[in-house]
Amino acid sequence: MKKMSAEAKHKFIIIMALILIWVAFSVMHPSYISYSNIMTILMSTSVNGILALGVAWAIMTAGIDISIGTVMTFSCVCSGLFFNHGVPMVLSILLGIGVGALCGFVNGILIAKFSLPAMIATLSMQMITKGLSLVFSNLKPVYFLDSPWYQKIASGNFLGINGFYNAIIIFAAVAFVSYILFDKTTFGRFTLAIGSNMEATRLSGIPVDKCLIRIYTVCGIYSAIAGVVMSSRLNSAQPALGPGYEMDAIAAAVIGGNSLSGGEGTIGGGFVKRKDEEMS
Repeated sequence: MKKMSAEAKHKFIIIMALILIWVAFSVMHPSYISYSNIMTILMSTSVNGILALGVAWAIMTAGIDISIGTVMTFSCVCSGLFFNHGVPMVLSILLGIGVGALCGFVNGILIAKFSLPAMIATLSMQMITKGLSLVFSNLKPVYFLDSPWYQKIASGNFLGINGFYNAIIIFAAVAFVSYILFDKTTFGRFTLAIGSNMEATRLSGIPVDKCLIRIYTVCGIYSAIAGVVMSSRLNSAQPALGPGYEMDAIAAAVIGGNSLSGGEGTIGGGFVKRKDEEMS
């Protein structure tokens, strides 16, 4: 019988820890495994889960993105301001996602073209977006006025299944797209190759700079989508809410199987860890 690989052992430990926590809490509080509580846990993990899926791409390249929390806030603040100045809601959301993509693109340019360490580049973006969120919002929450359906983006029930929130569907959709990109396209393979050995990847003819820019742009888009879910749950954009989310997301991605040294990663592990963390 073959021995389990280190990766298989890691996944086995995470799954067993999750099961043990489920059992322990179910014994102490039988209502813990109720349908409504499970749906609540899934909804509460959706924002952190989307952020973890985004930062996982940067981590797989041996990089990091610590601006995801403040980019999330900045994008939803911009969406709220666009909407309150007469821009249609759908276009406001798309513009907010565009703001997140732009922040990620700038991160990618600084890292790929100016050779800044990822930590420094994204720390700078964190400070910039944190300040801009406070300035643009005038230190006040930005409410999505006259739009009762905006809150339904996260807490609504698109499928008509009682308690199955739309935030869960959005999270599942982002996870599915991430899986396709990671497992079925050259984009995912190039990401792992860059993390394994950037110089060798460059010498093999892979456009490393373009890939890095795309990776950080994707990370910015994920942050903006998380911002839509978060602001929908609150029906407002809170300008001071973002800092701190990046640490939860990075921890989820790493414990879920992504190595900080790069070249190794998984899409599903972060989701398991976030649920483990919420239940504990």
